[in-house]
Amino acid sequence: MRFRSSFTQSIVLFLTLLIGSQIYSYYAVFNYALLPSLQQFNKILSHEINLMLKEPLNQQGGLNMNALQRRQVLEQLGVTIHPEHSEMDESYQHAMKIDLMSEEMTKEFDAPTEVRMSQGQHSYVLWMKSDILPGFLMRIPLSELQEEDFAPLFRNSIIMALLIIVGGWLFIRWQNRPLIALEKAAKQVGRGEFPPPLPEKGALEIRSVTRAFNKMSDGIQALEEDRNLLMAGISHDIRTPLTRIRLATEMMSPDESYLAEGIISDTEECNEIIGQFMDYLKPVNQQTFEAVDINEQASDVASAQGGYEIQIETALQPNVKPALGSPIAIKRAMTNLVVNAIRYGNGWVKVSTGMTADNKLVWVCVEDNGPGIEPHQVDKLFNPFTRGDTARGSEGTGLGLAIVKRIVSQHQGAVSVTNRSEGGLRVQLSFPTH
Repeated sequence: MRFRSSFTQSIVLFLTLLIGSQIYSYYAVFNYALLPSLQQFNKILSHEINLMLKEPLNQQGGLNMNALQRRQVLEQLGVTIHPEHSEMDESYQHAMKIDLMSEEMTKEFDAPTEVRMSQGQHSYVLWMKSDILPGFLMRIPLSELQEEDFAPLFRNSIIMALLIIVGGWLFIRWQNRPLIALEKAAKQVGRGEFPPPLPEKGALEIRSVTRAFNKMSDGIQALEEDRNLLMAGISHDIRTPLTRIRLATEMMSPDESYLAEGIISDTEECNEIIGQFMDYLKPVNQQTFEAVDINEQASDVASAQGGYEIQIETALQPNVKPALGSPIAIKRAMTNLVVNAIRYGNGWVKVSTGMTADNKLVWVCVEDNGPGIEPHQVDKLFNPFTRGDTARGSEGTGLGLAIVKRIVSQHQGAVSVTNRSEGGLRVQLSFPTH
């Protein structure tokens, strides 16, 4: 499983290192602290038991102890001896075998010995079964080793691990916060918006990236302003002589009417081309978005573009939620689709509306009965100056569908293009609801 998020990767790496350090800590404590102490404890315990069980030597004139006396001394040490098949045998059978202590005791007693441990009523209990005392079990309570003695160790270890995890999570989140802000700002720039400069905070590398992004955003904004100014100037400078040409043409004599009609048609086409260029470059301010009645817009477009020669069929779903956007821009997108469908639709065009099942998107669909489009041409259909394949002719400026795509993108919507099974093209625009 791959983690693509930098935040998730950092957390996984941090947890891996934490778990590894904990495992090594337990290994080090066991091997360098607990194990030597346990070995020393085994030696002391084995010497005590050997001293009490074996016949003591009286080389210095000391008193010999009989079996009863030795047993009383063992009981003073807490060690009790029980027959192998007594009531204590059940506790011994349920105890956990400790191989390390069994091996140590076998070496110290020089006889096979098995050591087990169980949880007693007040403390841990060692059970020992050895050939030096056949038929009997030795019970050794570890009165200084209480179960609650380990509780603070484990509790403090868990608390410390949780504190480290929470601290690491907060630190990584703080480190990634500038990246999240950078991601949001980059998406705004991608939508044609220009956010204020981001504060340069965080690590040195993140500051460098933020500084470069701010410069890039300023450059794109300046370029966009220059482009709009250039297009406005070109539009004004070209439309002015076109207007003079049209006025002069209308003043021509009736004998030259055929020539005047051609010149007027050409000037109108030039004005239309300039208008489409301006529509394509026109930015959309999302702060001015409002509720847009898709049914009303679709009905107006169908009425305006339909006529005696062509009837536009409508199928408007009632009670659809309003879209969030610019009424003029959305109507422009619908108009371009309907005009395109009339141009290639073989006399039949249908406009329909509806909503998605989750009520988050409202859509408008324009269908025609034309020749359709090749599947490999669909991706190129919305590029500027693209008029589709030869099946759909070569009329128009090539900006109509590009304007549609740009408007939908500015509204954070979606465009879907498919060929109808009955023939023709089906284009659906989806807009977020208000």
